Amino acid sequence: MRNLFYLFFILINVQALGVERLVKTDSELKEAINMAKPGDEIVLANGVWNNTEILFSAEGTEKKPIVLRAQENGKVFIEKQSNLRISGQYLIVKGLVFRNGFSPTSELISFKKDAKNLAYNCRLTEVVIDNFNGPERYSPEAWVVLYGKNNRVDHCQFIDKRNQGVTLTVRLNSPESVENKHLIDHNYFGFRQNLGSNGGETLRIGTSHYSMMNSQTIVEFNYFDRCDGEHEIISNKSNQNTYRYNTFFECQGTLTMRHGNETLVEGNTFLGNGKAFTGGIRIINESQTVINNYCEGLTGNRFRGALTIMNGVPNSPLNRYVPVKNSVASNNTFVNCSYIELCAGSDAERSQAPQSTTVENNLFYQSQKAQQFGLYDDISGISFKNNLVNQKGKMPTESGFKLTSVKAERDANGLLYLTNNPDNVGAKLEGKVTTREITGVSWYPKEKDSKAFGIGKVHDVPAGLNTLSDAVAKSKPGDILNLTGGAYQQTKLVVINHTLSIISSKKSEITYENAVLFTIENGGSLLLKGLTMDGRSSLDSPLNSVISTSKYSMNQNYRLFIEDCEFKNLDVNHSFNVLKVAASTFADTISVKNSLFKNVTGSVLLLDRELDDIGIYNAETVIIENSVFEDVEGSALSMYRGGSDESTTAGFLEINHCQFKNVGHGTKNPVNSSINLWGIQNTEIKNSLFVDAKPIKIKLIVGEPSSVVHDICLVNTGKIQVEGEGFSSQNIYESASSCVNGDDGKPLGIIK
Repeated sequence: MRNLFYLFFILINVQALGVERLVKTDSELKEAINMAKPGDEIVLANGVWNNTEILFSAEGTEKKPIVLRAQENGKVFIEKQSNLRISGQYLIVKGLVFRNGFSPTSELISFKKDAKNLAYNCRLTEVVIDNFNGPERYSPEAWVVLYGKNNRVDHCQFIDKRNQGVTLTVRLNSPESVENKHLIDHNYFGFRQNLGSNGGETLRIGTSHYSMMNSQTIVEFNYFDRCDGEHEIISNKSNQNTYRYNTFFECQGTLTMRHGNETLVEGNTFLGNGKAFTGGIRIINESQTVINNYCEGLTGNRFRGALTIMNGVPNSPLNRYVPVKNSVASNNTFVNCSYIELCAGSDAERSQAPQSTTVENNLFYQSQKAQQFGLYDDISGISFKNNLVNQKGKMPTESGFKLTSVKAERDANGLLYLTNNPDNVGAKLEGKVTTREITGVSWYPKEKDSKAFGIGKVHDVPAGLNTLSDAVAKSKPGDILNLTGGAYQQTKLVVINHTLSIISSKKSEITYENAVLFTIENGGSLLLKGLTMDGRSSLDSPLNSVISTSKYSMNQNYRLFIEDCEFKNLDVNHSFNVLKVAASTFADTISVKNSLFKNVTGSVLLLDRELDDIGIYNAETVIIENSVFEDVEGSALSMYRGGSDESTTAGFLEINHCQFKNVGHGTKNPVNSSINLWGIQNTEIKNSLFVDAKPIKIKLIVGEPSSVVHDICLVNTGKIQVEGEGFSSQNIYESASSCVNGDDGKPLGIIK
């Protein structure tokens, strides 16, 4: 009898504790979810789960949640066309890895079953999403979408989001999702490449349509690592959200209060390390509070300043810029940050300056040059009080800033603090600096494989028929192919699908019989150095090129570096180009140095394939230095970025010490110019010589473009043609007698 009592007691306790079910197939998983009771655990067996669409719809309780977890952390992989929907109450998902695939729907992990069945009090924890991207670059896909109320996403790892769509977003498109009180904490948001268009946010809370709704979401103790998708790393688009104790490491963008009011931004750390275009905090709208934040080494300006306070649109519609009112930025520290921008974006539309706003008790510490303040409109609506600067420079106002010699030391957390701070200015973040190690998971790597050039092995490649393409096919990422000299004849297309360097220190000439020599496919990047590319044997047809991108969408950015190279005899037929790109492809960097382009019936760099005028473009940074363009019938460069969207940087171009002779006169040159720039935001052309060339054309259409052309010589070349506002020119020389030295004292044109 006693034994029966004990058996009954054990059964009751097992039932109270719940049941653990190990599942190995999709059908077993579905059955286990249908049977799940409060306290149960559904365990996915170790291995790869392909084409698995999980609907985790169940009802747990606060004390007895239902858990869906991996058998072992890091050993359950969800791949191919898979996704996860969470619906119900008190559900926990833990330990899964999404990789090698993409969602068949627009949301990978969705906290809802459908519009009526949402998630409440549910948790996503220790889940990894690694490069789970569809093949189409501009097909929107969100990785995690929060609906409902009181849900938590914590200790997750989101790595390598490549295509359009927010990494993690909170939706407020129904009453059930308003005042949601979600918690997003201790997550690692890993590298996100520059998308080259709007829609590359890492985190967004709300949308413009619902931006006056209260979300009350808390985002804390997260690490944002090189999240470069677009201007807005975080896009706040609702009311009453809190962002605190997050770290932003080398992110090319800002925490932006894009829409919504009553936002608290407190105790965050922004570390730029001098990386280009890194930003801090951007204030828009009303009743915003920015306190106790630490910013160091941020280089961005305009919309990417270390602190940017925007101008607004009077009576602004929801999707534009509500003027800044009743806001405060206090007790923040700015160490070696390039720009503080006040009344940024001032124009005919954004004509209302900030009002009833206070900037006080902030520390502006510069180890070398004085702090740069950009003033773009009337700042009388901003009250400056007790701000400390340590370098003499031009202050926004005569009052509200105190010049003081100070001493500073690094704390144990790596931040710089004043050792003498009697006025109690600046930030204090003792114990609140989030490190990479305390975010994400410990059992899956945060770093991706390096894509650097030259990190692999060196392989000598002898001259001959198709020896180059054979060597490329056998190469590994980062390898260097050293051409040992002579004639390299290609009858096969040379496909570049990983990072590869092709170099030569001896005279190596490449000829080819196809319409294209090199094609950069998804995942590829190419460095060419010391080579001669001769087009005399190429296919006798129009529209040939030496280098092309894939004609299909590429969801990975590529890089192209050309140095000490010669391109000649690209004239077997009309419209023979050096580089021709396709739509939905994007270059982080294209660099051309010390190279010669001669006898070209087409153009040299064609970066103008995105013609939908929605803010998409083909290349971020283009550098052309110490190079000669001679007898080029098309343009030496054509860059295009149409549309009026302001969420992207829209291109950076530098041309220095170059020579353009007889460029642009071909009857099939559609842009009728030697250099054609449309919508490019940052341009500098200097120390260069134009002889018998078509004019430079610059069209400025959006944002606050900076286009500077100086120390150039125009000989028998038309004047620069500029359309749009924001163009400035300095010392544009148009006569041969003025063509002597550039601003660096060296002769204009190439440096031999």
